[in-house]
Amino acid sequence: MARTQWSRLAGAAAAAILTISAPTACSAANSIQRATDSANPWQITGATTSTGPSGPREGVPDSARQATNGDGGETDRLALNAVADIEEFWAENYSATFPGKFRPVSELVSWDGNAAERDSVEFCGMSTHELVNAAYCGTDETIGWDRGVLLPELVEQFGEMAVVMVLAHEYGHALQITAGIATEDSPGLVTEQQADCLAGVFLRHVAEGDSRHFALNTTEGLNGVLGATVAVRDRDPGDPDNVHGTAFERVTAVQMGYTDGAAACAGIDEQEIEARRAGLPVTFEEPGEEYLQLEITEDSLRDMAAALADILPVAGSPDYNYDGVPARCSDAASTVPVAYCPVTDVVGTDVDALAEWAGETGTEDEPLSAIVTGDYNAFVVFVSRYTLAYQNHRQLSLTGADSAGLRTACLSGVVTTALSRENSNPRLSAGDLDEAVSGLLADGLAASDVNGEVVPEGYLRLDAFRLGVLEGESACLAVYA
Repeated sequence: MARTQWSRLAGAAAAAILTISAPTACSAANSIQRATDSANPWQITGATTSTGPSGPREGVPDSARQATNGDGGETDRLALNAVADIEEFWAENYSATFPGKFRPVSELVSWDGNAAERDSVEFCGMSTHELVNAAYCGTDETIGWDRGVLLPELVEQFGEMAVVMVLAHEYGHALQITAGIATEDSPGLVTEQQADCLAGVFLRHVAEGDSRHFALNTTEGLNGVLGATVAVRDRDPGDPDNVHGTAFERVTAVQMGYTDGAAACAGIDEQEIEARRAGLPVTFEEPGEEYLQLEITEDSLRDMAAALADILPVAGSPDYNYDGVPARCSDAASTVPVAYCPVTDVVGTDVDALAEWAGETGTEDEPLSAIVTGDYNAFVVFVSRYTLAYQNHRQLSLTGADSAGLRTACLSGVVTTALSRENSNPRLSAGDLDEAVSGLLADGLAASDVNGEVVPEGYLRLDAFRLGVLEGESACLAVYA
């Protein structure tokens, strides 16, 4: 773009995966953590948090469920235990929302994507030779998975709960037709986000401790599930071949099911998705735009500061220092790479450090990567520190991760929507929301209070940001009073 739009990186991640969903990871967490010190939660496995473990429960016997062509190995046992728990949940809860009784899928099929062609089997009328996928087949009501490539890669990247989320998503597809919330003619974007939502319903069941074989904490565990949802997103949602939705849309759908239950999933249709998009950019407007980035310089930050003054005006705008963060501030800690000092009313920025915050740009994302690098990953941090100045001018408290921090994330969402308007300069473009979502999960600085304190629950940070994007300033001030 010139100075009127920016975009994130495009990528080919998981191009062969037709219907895949989120995963998890686990690590230690305090009730409040410093944003600048937190690790990427979806890349940490093998530990627990103060709120409990995430992953397979120890000492629980494996399910008796079987898969055609299964090998009885660890990966298949993981998948079969997941399916057993998913089926147990829906057998008990299906009729509370949907007509009739729950009907399990007719068959489960396992294959090895690395196997020789002569050793492959058929799934949904096609050979599984080199088929790296997990999917539901509506033709014969079966669910299948690749135990040789896909599932082990998901476990390696995100942990065992990745497989649980994938299969909860696929089972969501199995429920749609019988539940009457989709038809064979429903758009792919609708059915995929319904499946994400239904997976979110099951995740809540796991998080509440009611799953026989699995546990999920609501800090790093759920952060990881949502982070992996980011990994499998449509790079250009305007492309008719892309049907999953952006990371922002997929995370929103999962959260809808998690917080509001199965009835919210039944309400997802084309009109609901269009309303949720709220005029936000969902396609790249020019060839190669996905690789264009607005360079983070003092000039581009001055342009952003001018836009912020129009979007969230205050009487007497804060001063800006582009030579670094404040070395001393008597009433706040300095957060790198951008900090706000209330007593002096100055937003200080280390421009070079903020440019590094954006990550390496101009190349494709890594396959199955939850890290969405790009300019808005950095700009949203700058935006968030301005919103602290805005709150200060309104005489609102600037401390407290669960109050000021979430209000900051929410107001950053308000600005994000305003930057998508046609006459905005700079102007948001497709993918920038995903950069913000990735950053909110990875480090959360855009959701921190003036001292850099951030709630450890990534879903709360995302929910605050989403509220600002979709419902505006008044909602932010009311919810996070």
